[in-house]
Amino acid sequence: MARRYFGTDGIRGKVGAAPITPDFVLRLGYAAGKVLAGGEHWVGTAQRPTVLIGKDTRVSGYMLEAALEAGFSAAGVDVMLAGPMPTPGIAYLTRALRLAAGVVISASHNPYDDNGIKFFSADGNKLPDEVEARIEAQLEQPLACASAEQLGKARRLDDAPGRYIEFCKSTFPAAFDLRGMKLVVDCAHGAAYHIAPHVFHELGADVIPIGVAPNGFNINDGVGATAPDALVRAVRANHADLGIALDGDADRLQVVDAAGRLYNGDELLYVLVKDRIATDGEVRGAVGTLMTNLAIEVALQRLGVPFVRAAVGDRYVLEQLREHGWQLGAEGSGHILSLDRHSTGDGIVSSLLVLAAIKRSGQTLAQLLDGVTLFPQKLVNVRMQPGMDWQGNAAIQRAISAAEQALHGHGRVLIRASGTEPLLRVMVEAEARTDAERHAEAIAAVVREASV
Repeated sequence: MARRYFGTDGIRGKVGAAPITPDFVLRLGYAAGKVLAGGEHWVGTAQRPTVLIGKDTRVSGYMLEAALEAGFSAAGVDVMLAGPMPTPGIAYLTRALRLAAGVVISASHNPYDDNGIKFFSADGNKLPDEVEARIEAQLEQPLACASAEQLGKARRLDDAPGRYIEFCKSTFPAAFDLRGMKLVVDCAHGAAYHIAPHVFHELGADVIPIGVAPNGFNINDGVGATAPDALVRAVRANHADLGIALDGDADRLQVVDAAGRLYNGDELLYVLVKDRIATDGEVRGAVGTLMTNLAIEVALQRLGVPFVRAAVGDRYVLEQLREHGWQLGAEGSGHILSLDRHSTGDGIVSSLLVLAAIKRSGQTLAQLLDGVTLFPQKLVNVRMQPGMDWQGNAAIQRAISAAEQALHGHGRVLIRASGTEPLLRVMVEAEARTDAERHAEAIAAVVREASV
């Protein structure tokens, strides 16, 4: 069933424009309350179902939090308010506190004037498609209200940051500490601003925090995982050993070494797989996405580790990990999953796993990735007519086939339509940058001609 509101990571959009409006979010809270807290687990019990609401640092979070709270209350659901918290922190606390569901108000790496709503089930996982479909169906029903004695109540969860800090620290090996390491930690003026620096400091690191002064408008603005130049400059200026950049809701990670080299999620996945082999003896398999660099797939094959590509989106990486019974997966953007540590992608936990690999091996990131050189990628976004059947266009298919034949064994072609805009994303990967650029532009030119 096609979803009307939910995308690959909840519901997201421009604040004040549908669906990110107070009236819709009120109805969403009511619908989600009826669906998520109406399960058999709560039927016939004296305990009222409770959901946990967290948010990032966008100014619109206050408005949307109030609307969600009202909707859940009208559905007869109690609410705990955690305030600014990383998305993975809400996932952890939902599971740890045995709650009916968790909700995060965030647009992740987007600018401040966007916002969104994403949900976690009682076990700390993102909602399956069928549950999102049930919420959308409930949204089509009239908004009602429980009787006065059945209305939900709300209270603050004041110790949420401290609980989550301790959880993050627990994922770092007890035999190690970070004493003697100087770390720059960039929190993107986002949800981890009051959490991430404490995690690394309490493990012994000398921490230089940046991006820790949110004002409601500066989230992801020139800082964080999507703007790593600020981290590169800070690492060099402070002669730090390593830099760690999170995004606005702290579920993705980029790392910079002392030389100013940036490491993305593809490379960090390889590092974690290699470390897990050194500690556990084997890794049964790893999951990337259609965008994962071919060099990582080749490098994992050399390690004897099966590799599977999922659709773009960390929820699809998670689906493949569960299907295969594996633990490690990642997106190049920095969403890294380690299911034996957490149920969802967590930038802080992932960075601790990387630091543990460095400590365990006694090597730098560059040394751990010796012999792994990412293939150059060229991405061209081509605007096309809405609804255009690019897959059935003979000229486009001939151009794709010609590029694939030319690159056979030395690169690959990936064409996919944007899920939010009338764009066709043309990506070509090749051992030689000139080949990647030439074939990508050739395909893009055919798409443009077909779109006229």
